[in-house]
Amino acid sequence: MAARPDGTVWAWGRNGEGQLGDGTTTWRPSPVQVSGLTGVVSAPGAVAAGGRHSLAVRSDGTVWAWGSNDNGQLGDGTTTTRTGPVQVTGLTGVTAVAAGDAFSLALKSDGTVWAWGSGNQGQLGDGARTPTRTAPAQVSGLTDVAVIAAGAAHALAVRSDGTVRAWGMNDDGQLGDGTTTLRTAPVTVSGLSGVSTAPGAIAAGRSHSLAAKTDGTAVAWGGNAKGQLGNGSTTASTAPVAVSGLTDVAAVETGSGHSLAVKANGKVAAWGDNSDGQVGNGLSGGHVTTPTVISLTAATGVAGGDYQSIAVRADATVYTWGGNYSGQLGDGTYTGNGTPRQVPGTP
Repeated sequence: MAARPDGTVWAWGRNGEGQLGDGTTTWRPSPVQVSGLTGVVSAPGAVAAGGRHSLAVRSDGTVWAWGSNDNGQLGDGTTTTRTGPVQVTGLTGVTAVAAGDAFSLALKSDGTVWAWGSGNQGQLGDGARTPTRTAPAQVSGLTDVAVIAAGAAHALAVRSDGTVRAWGMNDDGQLGDGTTTLRTAPVTVSGLSGVSTAPGAIAAGRSHSLAAKTDGTAVAWGGNAKGQLGNGSTTASTAPVAVSGLTDVAAVETGSGHSLAVKANGKVAAWGDNSDGQVGNGLSGGHVTTPTVISLTAATGVAGGDYQSIAVRADATVYTWGGNYSGQLGDGTYTGNGTPRQVPGTP
């Protein structure tokens, strides 16, 4: 999914529950426009794709959502699936959104974070394990936030002082507090400071987390079975560890079991699960335990899915690589590819 400079949003791939927002449930191997949605902010964090739903921030600070809604993740006060955008109830002044498997987050301009959808693993941050919330509620005790991220069932927030808070599922240590204890309210990531407050500074995968620091390095914590922490091992860590040999990092992202970073010079590094070529090194299979710089330049941002990766270049073109079983590479085919290629029609 991508927001264009003209304020429209385009999406492609799996669409069984209307998550592409084109009014249908037809899978699309090429980009289609999200129906009736204009004025969307063309900036990092303004659109988000979850497990089966999507979110977008308009220039008026409202949030719009579409797709699966079985846990209230669309935030419209119902549990009705929507194949086109609906407004999230009572939410204004929003600057960024994030989407997990079945929950949603919004960051407001006042530095507060709001959550809705499934909270059965504490990912709503309200101090409880709430199965379903159909409208936004404020995350407990969390203020002065600059950046947010949502994983499968955990959430992250960078405060303006460069520290990180985390909540939700923690079975692999993805909250970074030195334990594997589920947390229903935000806790501080252990020993971590100096995290960037720029968009893209934090990312959450299925069972791991990633952060870019102001000194250009990156750290990671949580599950590591596929090498997604990037420290040369496959050992999980309940506290942050340095990503090996990575410098000049401007932004980070995660897929389900792989990780991505954009360097200040526009190059992209990737590591972790490479079962479908999502690391982008031209190979497919196995995993990569340390960062690999791939053959893409002039990147300004990256995103990761379950088995694919996406990069936006400075000229607004979009490149994808990895698995393509549901058309998620957007190239008109269902054939995977281990090296980046441009999505036709972008920009």
